Amino acid sequence: MPMDPAIPSIPSIPSFPSETDVLIVGGGLGGVAAALAVCRAGRTAVLTEETDWIGGQLTSQAVPPDEHPWVERFGTTAGYRALREGIRAYYRQWYPLRADALNLPELNPGAGRVSKLCHEPRVALAVLEAMLAPHRAAGRLTVLTGHRPVAAEPDGDVVRAVTVEDVRDGERHTVAAGYVIDATETGALLHLAGVEHALGAEARGEYDEPHAPEVADPLNQQGITVCFALSHHEGEEHTIDRPADYDFWRSYRPAFWPGPLLGFLAPDPRTLEAVPRTLEPNPDDDPLDVHADQSADAGDKELWGFRRILARGLHRPGAFGSDITLVNWPLNDYWLKPLIGAGEETATRAVAEARQLSLSVLYWLQTEAPRPDGGTGFPGLKPRPDITGTADGLAKAPYVRESRRIKAVTTVTEHDVAIDLLGPHGGTRHRDSVGVGAYRIDLHPSTGGDTYIDVGSVPFEIPLGALIPRRVRNLLPAGKNLGTTHITNGCFRLHPVEWNAGEVAGALAAHCLDEGVEPHQVQAQDERLDAFTRRLDRSGVQRHWPDLRGY
Repeated sequence: MPMDPAIPSIPSIPSFPSETDVLIVGGGLGGVAAALAVCRAGRTAVLTEETDWIGGQLTSQAVPPDEHPWVERFGTTAGYRALREGIRAYYRQWYPLRADALNLPELNPGAGRVSKLCHEPRVALAVLEAMLAPHRAAGRLTVLTGHRPVAAEPDGDVVRAVTVEDVRDGERHTVAAGYVIDATETGALLHLAGVEHALGAEARGEYDEPHAPEVADPLNQQGITVCFALSHHEGEEHTIDRPADYDFWRSYRPAFWPGPLLGFLAPDPRTLEAVPRTLEPNPDDDPLDVHADQSADAGDKELWGFRRILARGLHRPGAFGSDITLVNWPLNDYWLKPLIGAGEETATRAVAEARQLSLSVLYWLQTEAPRPDGGTGFPGLKPRPDITGTADGLAKAPYVRESRRIKAVTTVTEHDVAIDLLGPHGGTRHRDSVGVGAYRIDLHPSTGGDTYIDVGSVPFEIPLGALIPRRVRNLLPAGKNLGTTHITNGCFRLHPVEWNAGEVAGALAAHCLDEGVEPHQVQAQDERLDAFTRRLDRSGVQRHWPDLRGY
């Protein structure tokens, strides 16, 4: 997938490993979690990442975590909880928090409403790097940023090696591994290695899903978003140059939209009713009064506080001149071209056009957006390249909501998770559950012309069979490329589930190497499954939900 080409120079690697126990391609949350699981088991791993930041949607894509309402008490792995607490500890250690915020166990650094842990991407990056640091020092882990996969070597039902390319100089290296984990944002290895997979929307008849379209369309994929960070400085002038495609985006009005895309009137994803949004930079509210719970309130009607990632009011007076907010709003979702499956040229154009859309949103906000005082434009809105690590303040990589998905031993369908089909206390219970998750089925407008699909779902279990390809024996998914459908991807694609999938994939690869077994045997045979799940239990992977009626 094309990424921001402006990747800074990184010192060369003295010796590029030619083989390892587990090769993890893709350094997002799933990839990092997989690397930690492999190394904790005493195995060696190579982790590659196309950008210069590990962390994926939490860092290079600049998306604060989307989580379920019970996240502070249960419903994640111990590793994910360690990440969350590490982020809070970073703020407590290094930021000038006011006393009542410093002592708050459930500190929300940005006081954003989208998440109980809105924070800056660089902080997540620092914590993830710290989590990996001891394994790098021990020589168990090699991390190669600025590398993308370009070829794979399948041998029957096994993938022997993967070739990666340095995005700065084009140099290529091949790494052989006992197990290969695809933690890319687009399921790139599934394509390169010839692993059977699904792409885009399945036909309704394939799994009898009520919200699937009548006809399959591989190029019908959720839109991508190029996020960016903003602060606001009253009386200052920070208006950017008029973007090249501004006239197009200023006049663009989708058929399913109540007005121009560049406007504050947009559909409510859950009802599709036209609802006005507002923008009030740097409100005088007390950030400690913000309670983030998307299950009760989506929180997206007032845009500044929706994904605020730094709240100046949480800190000692004068420490910060402005809040910082993250723009991942209805205005900058891009869906005109698919990112996957239509060729490299189309993918490159899709990313370029998505970047132009986000720049156009910024310019519109600075020059034409209606203000609460009746005027137009917020010229004091300042893009924050220091927050995103780029020259223009846009995220390093687009936020990718949908990937290629393995044809899995077990495919999770709408019948396993939709509350309308199951009732509030339903949900498929899996004998091979290796984790849990909870989120609405949340599909953004798609390249096939679909508007939002937002369906209530129940807390669900992650079956091990969804992490095992039907045929290939040593490649495992570690993210949005596990065995879901276009529909159920909408509740499996978020941060905690991606981490869970990656952690289990890494643990499974190490377990299979240790025991001399293969993933299909572990999933199919009760005795071997029990041995593996005991390993997960010891490492703090929650595999079943408690009775939630008391919560």
